[in-house]
Amino acid sequence: MVELRAALIDIDGVLTVSWRPLPCTADALRELRADGIDVLLVTNTTSRTRSSIAEALVEAGFDVGPDEILTAPAAAAEHLARHHPGARCLLVNSGDIGDDLGDVELVDDDADVVLLGGAGPEFDYRTLNLAFAHLQRGAPLVAMHRSLYWRTDQGLQLDSGAFLLGLERAANRTATVVGKPSAEFFAAALGKLGAEPANSLMIGDDVESDVLGAQQHGITGILVRTGKFSPEALSAASGEPDHVLDSFADLPGFLRR
Repeated sequence: MVELRAALIDIDGVLTVSWRPLPCTADALRELRADGIDVLLVTNTTSRTRSSIAEALVEAGFDVGPDEILTAPAAAAEHLARHHPGARCLLVNSGDIGDDLGDVELVDDDADVVLLGGAGPEFDYRTLNLAFAHLQRGAPLVAMHRSLYWRTDQGLQLDSGAFLLGLERAANRTATVVGKPSAEFFAAALGKLGAEPANSLMIGDDVESDVLGAQQHGITGILVRTGKFSPEALSAASGEPDHVLDSFADLPGFLRR
């Protein structure tokens, strides 16, 4: 492996599950920093802002600030400002992410863009049908991610990727994805660290979005057997991870070897 300078780290399923720390992951994060590796937490979580995520992680024992986190909502705000400046957006999302969206104008009627976040009770028939109506009128479809499910302390929970597939099929439209595994997201993450793909790695529990997505952009991918990991998903994946570890807690020792 070439000299490592930066690590992009997923949060949910890697460091925590339902915001509770997985064993020894906080210690492992401290060890990485002590070894001189720059870290950025990169997450498709759409239920919290960066500040809220940082607060939850600090409570869980992690020394993390909002500037060390890149979220899919923050990436969506940057994408909209660049490609749809001033657009009126219908946001379908569960959770308060207004601070990360910044100046994005949110509306129900006459939306210029349909913006899909994470699934929850808000994904009811009325709202999805309203999104479908906007798409039929020509509004672009922007999605923060394509995740089909995620793991909580209650088990696997259905996510917005399942609804996104239906909207794309019904409206004959392909969404622009701004979170992982988009090239735009990974480029923004590396840009924040001033790092190059060849000197960076990505650690995640989602073999497609986290690991293989990063590898497609020249970043070393490490899959961990925590969170949403399953042998079946790994066997059915579109490629092979560069490395597979039992837990993020094993990463510092693995890199030293």
